[in-house]
Amino acid sequence: MLKVENVTKMFGGLAAVSDVSVEFEAGRINAIIGPNGAGKSTFFNLISGLHQPTSGRILLDGVDVTSLPSDQVARLGVGRTFQTTNLFEQATVLDNLIVGHRLRTKSGLWDVLINSKRLQREEKAARDKAMEALEFVGLTSVAGQLITDITQEERKRVAFALALATDPKIVLLDEPAAGVNPEETVGFAALMRKMVDEKGLTVCLIEHKMDMIMSLADKIMVLDHGEKIAEGTPEEVRNNPVVIEAYLGGDEDAAA
Repeated sequence: MLKVENVTKMFGGLAAVSDVSVEFEAGRINAIIGPNGAGKSTFFNLISGLHQPTSGRILLDGVDVTSLPSDQVARLGVGRTFQTTNLFEQATVLDNLIVGHRLRTKSGLWDVLINSKRLQREEKAARDKAMEALEFVGLTSVAGQLITDITQEERKRVAFALALATDPKIVLLDEPAAGVNPEETVGFAALMRKMVDEKGLTVCLIEHKMDMIMSLADKIMVLDHGEKIAEGTPEEVRNNPVVIEAYLGGDEDAAA
């Protein structure tokens, strides 16, 4: 599904991501962990086309997307959420998701002026896709509410739904469980597993909640100072001495 080959991203003299190679299989949950400043979000930015690598290649289903802008990468099937959930605050939940599916429509200004059949057809398709995404994340009851009137947990679910409304193959989730309580964290973990099991999506997430990662992920990659220091199953990563030293706090803390 996703193959990253020797990718480096330099900002001035700083290597935010340094010679990272990894492959993520389709229909799996893949986690990226590491200390703050390890390069995790920059890595997502490279995959999604927000930044372009200084060197290396990124392949999506065998297609080289290394130099493509983010809108073209999204059309090829990469959905994304961010650490900070930015939505249209004065629009309804449903309208926010309709905007997400506009990525798949072709109507332009002329269609709007004449209210063309294509515009009508695509507006209905966008609305149907938005409602489908809301149903999937369990938020149909707030479809007509303004974003300003829903909870933080609901905002995060809207962000999930917005990514789904773009018809992705792979979804990049940047700290999806940040700022929510343990019960809500369990709910988000179940939602990610549902995305894989029911929609056949590939999920990649960045997260600091280790209990959730270890029970949820099929594969984990560990970054530290922009470099990949380990990858493998949760059990392999949990017992890796380099990871224990760099991320989990050293041998004594790990033993505790």
